[in-house]
Amino acid sequence: MKTGDLPRTIEWIGGIDGYVSLIDQTQLPETLIRIECRDPQSIWHAIQRLSVRGAPAIGIAAAMGAVLGIRDFAGTDIKEFLSKLDETCDYLASSRPTAVNLSWALERMKCVAKAKGNSNVSDIKNTLLEEAKRIRDEDAAMCREIGRVGESLIEDGMGVLTHCNAGGLATAEYGTALAPMYVAHEKGRSFRVFADETRPLLQGSRLTAWELQQAGIDVTVICDNMAASLMREGKIDLVITGADRIAANGDVANKIGTYGVAVLAKAHEIPFYVAAPRSTIDLATQDGSAIPIEERDPEEVRRGFGRLTAPADIPCFCPAFDVTPAKFVRGLITDAGLVEPVTASGIAEIMKNA
Repeated sequence: MKTGDLPRTIEWIGGIDGYVSLIDQTQLPETLIRIECRDPQSIWHAIQRLSVRGAPAIGIAAAMGAVLGIRDFAGTDIKEFLSKLDETCDYLASSRPTAVNLSWALERMKCVAKAKGNSNVSDIKNTLLEEAKRIRDEDAAMCREIGRVGESLIEDGMGVLTHCNAGGLATAEYGTALAPMYVAHEKGRSFRVFADETRPLLQGSRLTAWELQQAGIDVTVICDNMAASLMREGKIDLVITGADRIAANGDVANKIGTYGVAVLAKAHEIPFYVAAPRSTIDLATQDGSAIPIEERDPEEVRRGFGRLTAPADIPCFCPAFDVTPAKFVRGLITDAGLVEPVTASGIAEIMKNA
């Protein structure tokens, strides 16, 4: 299967009375199935239970969920309609706290609706649907651009490590961290990707390995605690991960374990890059200390896939993300270009026209 043939993670089916179709990522790699979401509650639960995950994909799902929340509004009063939209967006924003694309997309939807305040309710509904689709299409275009910006970092014969899943499954399509790999592969370069399994829910082994294999890219799964050993043996030349939020100073929140990989890469003098669209950069958050870190159900550690893997009554700590200080990041691969070195001024420059 070619990269362009990979199934879309999320899309809107039909007109204003349509629904959201998304890949249920909790079922991969065993089964590729899609689920239909026809109300904001189903979108909220899909985000919360990780059926849809990855910062850009969460933002797209939330935007489409906002449409589901207002499409059945039967009144004509614009103020009441906007109040219903605000209520829906606040509800969707509560699904997960760390990925900034979620709040970014919902704020964008609210701003578009308010800008159309002199129109009738029916027109605003259709405008919101088109905006949600536009967010999806823009993300796909940004991911392609990230691939173009970053592909030159990957050379023939390289070993490239990635953590968690920042591919097409985490975005509209194509991905962020995986986008440079897809472009390099399309240009005929030969390299091997090492995918950390990414405990506790194994997004690296279940999702990244699956989609790279579908695209025909050489991929090997490793346990999270194997990265240092491979680095010492010279098997890893480059690290690229995604991000769920990037602070104004370049600190990066990403899947738990990313910080450790970055420290290891620094110790072994291996360049560590982060790939993300500008929508993941949060200029309102000055540094990583202000990024909220989601804590998930301890059962994900204790019994992540059904079988008990720790004593049933023992405490388990389950943060979903960690923060990598900017000093460990060689560069940011964005849709507006490469930020290298990572500085607040460099980030502010690429955000001028975002």
